[in-house]
Amino acid sequence: MSDVLQHREVLLGVAGGIAAYKTAELCSRLVQRGARVTVIMTDSAKEFIGAATFEALTGRPVYNDQFQAKEHYQGEHIGLARRAEVAIVAPATARTLARIALGLSDDLLSTTLLVCTCPIIVAPAMNCDMWAKPAVQRHVTQLRDDGMHLVGPEEGWLSCGQTGFGRMSEPGEILKKIELVLADSAEMS
Repeated sequence: MSDVLQHREVLLGVAGGIAAYKTAELCSRLVQRGARVTVIMTDSAKEFIGAATFEALTGRPVYNDQFQAKEHYQGEHIGLARRAEVAIVAPATARTLARIALGLSDDLLSTTLLVCTCPIIVAPAMNCDMWAKPAVQRHVTQLRDDGMHLVGPEEGWLSCGQTGFGRMSEPGEILKKIELVLADSAEMS
């Protein structure tokens, strides 16, 4: 049986939350399964994990600057979006969920996601009180209405010392969602 991830182009967005350390494991698992992974990190993400981690795992540059081309001179947001067969944002912080839901394009990740025509998966991660806020839940509803796929968050211990919903799903669960979305998109084409 062929692996649905083999030779697939995966765009992995990393936002600034403590759960970004889990994203390195997700990235590694994707690469081990044969996916070609490109990472976009927000400025906040760089406060939690280094670009060198993802560059070592993927063998590709990490993208962050909206205006400094590394590969796509018509705009990284255009080239990266066109290449992607699936996009994942993990962790998807409250700020990132709002950017995506509102269609903002004030960083490379949000701008690229606006260009993407491939399926988009978001894995929320934040404090449980933030997750419960009506504004965050409105953004989640909007993302679902816009056809995006959500995985998590889970209930559990959070880095703030609280227990509740807001914990990013484990890499294995996110990987299962990616496989399902890619399998579904293959059936539709």
